[in-house]
Formats: sequence, structure tokens, C-alpha cells
Amino acid sequence: MRTPTKADLDAHERLKAELRIRGTSLAQIARELGVSDSALTLVGKRMCRSQRIEAALALAVGKSPQDLFPICQEEGETMT
Repeated sequence: MRTPTKADLDAHERLKAELRIRGTSLAQIARELGVSDSALTLVGKRMCRSQRIEAALALAVGKSPQDLFPICQEEGETMT
């Protein structure tokens, strides 16, 4: 599992704020996907990768997964 950078943590906080503005939260999306809140946090902080979670978060904020989660040099583990 990779260690998040300050930029990763800042992006995670912006993601949470955008979700609140849109009337949802990481917890709500986790319930909809049937995964733990911490799974969304790990993906949101770019510590792990999950295409399904990335796609759900991107949809919730009206962006593409590639825009919300750009490929980085040091990628996290992949979750299913």
C-alpha cells in the first residue's frame, strides 16, 4: 500500500467536499456499493486502486475516473 502525498490528501478533502455539495458522502456510496467506508477512503487517498470504486466516486461528482484519479508514478494496490 502506498503512502499518500499531501496532494493526495488535499484531493481527498476536495472529493469529500464535492460529495457533500452534491448531497452524498463516502459512507453513502460505500453502502450503495456494499463495501466498507475505509475502502472508499483508501481509494480516495490513492493508497489503493479499485476501478469500481473510482468509477462510482467519479460518477457521483460528475467527472471521468481518469480525471478524478489520474495515473501516478507510484500506484497503490488494486482492490477488487
